[in-house]
Amino acid sequence: MKTTILIPCALVLALGALAQDGAEEAPEKRLARSADQELEQSLVDLTRLREQIAAEKLPLAVELTAAEEQIGSLRREFEQVQRDVDQGHLDRAALEAQIKARQDELDYVGSLLDDYARTFESKIHVAETQYCGEAIETAKQATENESLTLLEKLERQLALVVLSVKRLDDSIGGMRFPGIGIDLEGSVAEGQVALAGPVALFRANAGPVMGLVVPQAGSSKPLIRPLEGALQAGLGAFVLNGDGLIPLDPSRGGALKALVQKTNLVHIFKKGGPIMWPLLLASVLALATVLERLAFLANEKRKRDPKRLERLLEQVENGEIAAAVHEHKQSKDYVVRPLVYALEHREKSLPNALLYAQARELKRFRRGISVLDTVITLAPLLGLLGTVTGMMGSFSLIGGELSAPGAITGGIAEALIATAFGLGIAITALLPFNYLNTKLEEASGEIESAATQLELLVHPHVLTPLPPPKAPAPAGQPVAARA
Repeated sequence: MKTTILIPCALVLALGALAQDGAEEAPEKRLARSADQELEQSLVDLTRLREQIAAEKLPLAVELTAAEEQIGSLRREFEQVQRDVDQGHLDRAALEAQIKARQDELDYVGSLLDDYARTFESKIHVAETQYCGEAIETAKQATENESLTLLEKLERQLALVVLSVKRLDDSIGGMRFPGIGIDLEGSVAEGQVALAGPVALFRANAGPVMGLVVPQAGSSKPLIRPLEGALQAGLGAFVLNGDGLIPLDPSRGGALKALVQKTNLVHIFKKGGPIMWPLLLASVLALATVLERLAFLANEKRKRDPKRLERLLEQVENGEIAAAVHEHKQSKDYVVRPLVYALEHREKSLPNALLYAQARELKRFRRGISVLDTVITLAPLLGLLGTVTGMMGSFSLIGGELSAPGAITGGIAEALIATAFGLGIAITALLPFNYLNTKLEEASGEIESAATQLELLVHPHVLTPLPPPKAPAPAGQPVAARA
């Protein structure tokens, strides 16, 4: 801007000098000289202005660089702030999700505690409402009170849980606590309540009021029902001292009956009715058959001799049939014996001899399987028969002695026991039945495999008869002569 002002000033000065010289000299010379002077002066001024511009340009460049650096720094700060804002949004969303999950958990826990409070009230004895009734009502009302915070609601509900745990610990062996009761005349008496299992007893602090604590319709206060005679005196001593024997049986004889009539197999057998005897016979028969068959299989397995079978087949392959029969005739192996029998009768029919000998051996393995098959079929039918007879006995009582529910349930028990025993015997016998059939198939497969191999080996020698037996030599004849 300064350069723009100085250039017009220099031009004005040059024009003024030209005008003054023109008056003295010729116009051309004055103009030339004036132009030269002005040009020199202008060059000087221009040089000075350039130096001034150069001097002023450096600070502006420095300021511009500083401003650019500041802008870059601010841009980086803005990007960092933007990233922090975005991360804050994500963190807030995650925090809101966690808060909602925790809120749902608290609501669920609150509903569980509310259900626990209502269920707990229905499970305790009516006399215990004096002991923990206030805590129950406080816990039930906590969910309905909108002025309470969530923490206060949970604290009131948890107070009931703590009290119920304490009650459980105190009730082991019985517990006592002060309470009130209403006698038969409607008077309210204060005293002590003793809990022993499902029984609650009461004794007044003053007066003769004592007895069992029972619910009273239309009132939250329990009714005190006195007992008679020595039971009343024993009840009072128990409540007063906190120990001793309860002078009554709250199960009405059920506990003693259950103690005397312990459930055992003999008792169940008697309850099953007369059909249990045929079932017992079937079970004994099945058990004896299974034991005999297991012993038979173990004995046959012990007699098996695979090396003898290989020796027999090797001799037959070599054409030593007579020697093979003589050597293995006394074998106890159930695979070797049919082969030896077939070799002895090979002239008549080797395949038929093999089939006969195989059938004879397998018959020994089939013994007892038919018995188990009969038991498996018969036992469920006997159980079904017991079911029918038991139900018939139960239905015969309906319409007659309606005051005998024990007889009706006894007939139903007879039916169920007979069915259970029949099915149990059949299921138990089915396992060894399948096992014996498997062993029979294995034995049949072994004999058939050996018989097939024998037929293949004997075929080339089937026309070679056994040598006839030698006639005994006459007595006194030398061996050489006999030969």
